[in-house]
Amino acid sequence: MASKVTVIGTGNFGSTVAFILAMSGSCHEVVLLGRNVNVAKGKALDMSQAANAAREHTVVIAANGPEDMKDSQIVVITAGAPRTPGMSRDDLLTKNAQIVKIYSLEIKKYAPDAVVIVVSNPLDVMTYVAYKYTGFPRERVLGMAGILDAARMAHFIYEKLGYGAGQIRATVMGGHGDTMVPLPKFTTVAGVPIEDLFDSEEIGEIVKKTKNGGAQIVNLLGDGSAYYAPAKSTAVMVDAILKDTKQIHSCAVYLNGEYGYDSIVSGVPAMIGAGGAEEIIEMTLKTLQRTRFKNSVASVQEMIDILNANNFFDDLENEIVEKADGK
Repeated sequence: MASKVTVIGTGNFGSTVAFILAMSGSCHEVVLLGRNVNVAKGKALDMSQAANAAREHTVVIAANGPEDMKDSQIVVITAGAPRTPGMSRDDLLTKNAQIVKIYSLEIKKYAPDAVVIVVSNPLDVMTYVAYKYTGFPRERVLGMAGILDAARMAHFIYEKLGYGAGQIRATVMGGHGDTMVPLPKFTTVAGVPIEDLFDSEEIGEIVKKTKNGGAQIVNLLGDGSAYYAPAKSTAVMVDAILKDTKQIHSCAVYLNGEYGYDSIVSGVPAMIGAGGAEEIIEMTLKTLQRTRFKNSVASVQEMIDILNANNFFDDLENEIVEKADGK
């Protein structure tokens, strides 16, 4: 069967994901689904012509509606609202959760066998929302974060070291944001642990820069946020699933006892293949790393608690009760 990927959202992020997939020839068909069909059509046409220039077989088409995601192996959710003047962080959280909820229900209806990759922010909470509203097995609902955070850490290691580009393997756990947990213990340059290359102060500087990597780009741009590195990181996940590579990448998944946590989403190393996050890898963490991971999980739980306080999941609970009653 020809491989098909649907990308929801036609902004800079979603469009760049689709373009990278078209240029790499990773799949046969990319579907762009967005609020403005004409914008989606224009970008899809442009990308398809670019694929022909690159002599790739990928065709990019615009969706007229959610039904066009039918038979997708993967659906990537990039859609989300920007924060506007006067909008609180809680308002933005609820608004984006509502957007992800609607798309999750559409995925459940039209692409019930797909693996879902969530990149909408706040990423860990949006992955939780997608997991709840698709009702898919947890291995088929992933959040893209760890690959991006690791790439940023690798860049700052190269920047500090002055060599080793392309040979740096960084590992980052936890939530995507200020509470992420970079792991120097599992980070190497051509197999050499960075703890053998830097002192503790230098490693601390790299970790701090990694945590602020996204904010730094936002500040430099003045209007907007990063999308090249996030889009490429998403494409890496898509490629691992379509090619069933069984590679290990950090991604946000619903935890079921791993690292001592249940019923919460956080970033952990996972083996990614055709089925999604087919196996979660549990690493031995140092005491400080365990504490930081705990704080990261707690920050995600705080946002989920806000949604619960706003009765966001009430309809989901009602649906569960109705099924139990046989209605």
